[in-house]
Amino acid sequence: KMETGVNSFSRFKEAFRLKEADASQYSPLVLAYIGDAVYEIMIRTKVVNDGNVQVNKLHKHTAGLVKASAQMELTEEEKTVCRRGRNAKSGSMAKNATMKEYRMATGFEALVGYLYLAERFDRLTEVVSLGLEKIGELKEEDGR
Repeated sequence: KMETGVNSFSRFKEAFRLKEADASQYSPLVLAYIGDAVYEIMIRTKVVNDGNVQVNKLHKHTAGLVKASAQMELTEEEKTVCRRGRNAKSGSMAKNATMKEYRMATGFEALVGYLYLAERFDRLTEVVSLGLEKIGELKEEDGR
C-alpha cells in the first residue's frame, strides 16, 4: 500500500522495483542514453500539446537547443557532466551532424540524463525550457 502524498516518480520507482541510484556513478554515455530518451519525451509532449503541428518541427531544432544550452548559466557540477559527455568516445555518430555537433549533443543529453537520474526535475525543466526560449520555441503566448 502506498502512502498518500508520495510523488508520482516515487510510485514509478516502487512499481518497477528500482533501486536508489547515484547519477554521478554512471558513465557519460549511459547518462546520454537515458538523457536522449528523457529529452525526446519532453519535446514530443510539447509538440503534441501544441496540437496539429508538424511532428518534426521542434525536433529539428535540437542543434539550436544544444547551442543555446551551451550559453546557459550552468553550475560547475553541470558543466563537468556536459564536458564528460562531450569527451566520451561513443564509436558511432549521428547522421546529418558534424562530430562537434554530435559531441555537443551528447554532452547536453548527458546533462539531461544526469538531472533526471538525480531526480532534479525542477532544474531539468528549467534547462530544457530555457533552451527552448533561447531558440524561439517557447513564446509568451504559450502561457509562460
